[in-house]
Amino acid sequence: MAKIKPSKGAPYARILGVGGYRPVRVVPNEVILETIDSSDEWIRSRSGIETRHWANAEETVAAMSVEASGKAIADAGIAAEQIGAVVVSTVSHFKQTPAVATEIADKLGTAKAAAFDISAGCAGFGYGLTLAKGMIVEGSAEYVLVIGVERLSELTDLEDRATAFLFGDGAGAVVVGPSTEPAIGPTVWGSEGDKSETIKQTVPWTDYRDGTVERFPAITQEGQAVFRWAVFEMAKVAKEALDAAGISASDLDVFIPHQANERIIDSMVKTLKLPESVTVARDVRTTGNTSAASIPLAMERLLATGEAKSGDTALVIGFGAGLVYAATVVTLP
Repeated sequence: MAKIKPSKGAPYARILGVGGYRPVRVVPNEVILETIDSSDEWIRSRSGIETRHWANAEETVAAMSVEASGKAIADAGIAAEQIGAVVVSTVSHFKQTPAVATEIADKLGTAKAAAFDISAGCAGFGYGLTLAKGMIVEGSAEYVLVIGVERLSELTDLEDRATAFLFGDGAGAVVVGPSTEPAIGPTVWGSEGDKSETIKQTVPWTDYRDGTVERFPAITQEGQAVFRWAVFEMAKVAKEALDAAGISASDLDVFIPHQANERIIDSMVKTLKLPESVTVARDVRTTGNTSAASIPLAMERLLATGEAKSGDTALVIGFGAGLVYAATVVTLP
């Protein structure tokens, strides 16, 4: 019986570079209030959101991804030709096939990189990061580009008082490559499909196509149920990720949760008993909830502003529709 030659990958993987792209148009709460009965104070108190970015016709999922990815590749100090795989997490690319990752890989000038899309909602970046780590350690790619990108403005019901103010557009990307020491911890991830109705698309595309409904599909959620789940259950998952990495909350420099809602972030900080010395990402205030893009966008902003620095130890956790979640500890690039 022939023996298969073992793969020769790197001993570990790490994030080498990060990049982000936010659409040019900035949308303040006042614009949202044109279609819902609410107030700026109510939106800020419920979510922490002051503004968000909405894409124009030219700022497609692919175009935003290419912009963010170019920055990440430059930040990593490698050439696009060295990228062996492109993983894109999105729920707002409206072509079922081909995967938008293939278009992005081509436009970046990769040398025929493997390319595919994943759908894991707001946990998508964590899922992609875990896949990238596996590819590098297994040896199927030396460098992997992980992108989280959304145009959620196109899936927003502007008359839904519960969600109209939440969502924004943008793209965040990281380059993951080889490391001689651990820099991406074990991932704690999973799903709770029995709660899938709490965050969902209102109707299938086929209902709109067939004229069963007149409204274009949008994202809807049961706000209180999502809040309780995120605060109590995701704090447990975050603690499991810390334990899996062999560190405690006091060892952290940075906390980068999914930018869903500032009240959720504040509650998780309190439940995890994070020290005041830990920098907490609050990109949600000016970017809104960008689903899969929110963690890399928040990471990029913290590094750009100097609130976080290269080599810092960060806990990242994403959670959302599915319900799905993914948490891990990483060393910042």
